[in-house]
Amino acid sequence: MPETPEKPKQDPIRPMDETARGLSRGLLRSARHAALATLSGDGHPFASLTSLATDADGTPLILVSTLSGHTANLLADPRASLLIAPGGKGDPLAHPRLSLRVRARRVEREGEDGARIRRRFLARQPKAALYVDFPDFSFFALAVEGASLNGGFGRAYEPAPADILSDAAAARALAAAEEGAVAHMNADHADAVRLYATVLLGAQDGAWRITGLDPDGLDLALGDAVLRLPFDAPVDGPGPLRATLVALAAKARAAA
Repeated sequence: MPETPEKPKQDPIRPMDETARGLSRGLLRSARHAALATLSGDGHPFASLTSLATDADGTPLILVSTLSGHTANLLADPRASLLIAPGGKGDPLAHPRLSLRVRARRVEREGEDGARIRRRFLARQPKAALYVDFPDFSFFALAVEGASLNGGFGRAYEPAPADILSDAAAARALAAAEEGAVAHMNADHADAVRLYATVLLGAQDGAWRITGLDPDGLDLALGDAVLRLPFDAPVDGPGPLRATLVALAAKARAAA
């Protein structure tokens, strides 16, 4: 009898789409911690837990001590990876998670970059204010070089850095205005901020605050709870940002 030809194997990696891009960015922008894997001196992977924030363009940021093994590893070999897996009820493998291949760069404290990164990190991790200025602590920016997204069983993707990060030029355009815009919204439009969280995102009521703004969305916090509100379209400057925030407030009030 003639042999039955084998069926071609199905590629387990799905093509990227807007839903996968939104999930990737949401996982990264919403994370407060991640598993960090570095390379030890003998080449053996070394995994540890680290607190996490993001720069304006979405680049992951960590604050680590030189007394830690992972810091020595990063200084010797900047290649590393991050696993962001918030989990949830039931089987942990049924929940989305994002793995990032990154290259670490130590951030100088002085200058605009250092000040911005310090501010954004403390906005996401306010308890780090207890040790952020200790001389043995340093910020590292983790440049994303590749990624793997698992959206749950049978939903595997390979996002490119551009699928995860915000446009760099738009992030720079917003950087100078972000601090003032965040302070203004929290002080003068706390009612709108609360509606962003409770109406648009279905969160519990409370004194929600904006902790960060970027081209693709805004970050909210209430105690240890954090939320991500993505924009319908990217913004590339203070004017479009203001118009987007006004439109979101109107949408929330109409739905309240």
